[in-house]
Amino acid sequence: MEKSFRITKNKEVSRGSEVSLFLNDQPIQAYEGESVASALMVNGQVAMRTTIEGDSRGLFCGMGVCFDCLVIVDDVPNTRACMTWVKDGMKVYTQSGLSK
Repeated sequence: MEKSFRITKNKEVSRGSEVSLFLNDQPIQAYEGESVASALMVNGQVAMRTTIEGDSRGLFCGMGVCFDCLVIVDDVPNTRACMTWVKDGMKVYTQSGLSK
C-alpha cells in the first residue's frame, strides 16, 4: 500500500491509538475506533471480495445491510468489514467467492 487516503490529523480530528494489522499478509496501520472497511479503504484497498463469477465488491451501504464488504478476519470468513472494529495484530484477507 503506497498511499494513504486518511485525513491528516489536526486539532479538529482526533483518533484512537495507532494499531497494526495485516491485509493479505502485508502490514497496514489503522486506529482504534476505525472499522476494518475504513482501514482498508484509506490504505487503497477498495475491493474487499469477489463474487463467484469474479466480480469485485467493496463497501456499499456501510452499515451491515448489503454484505458486499465481506472479508476473512482472523480465519473467520464472511465477516462484514463495515461492522468490524480493527484490533492490533488482526489478520484480514480479501475474500474470493463463497467461503464456508
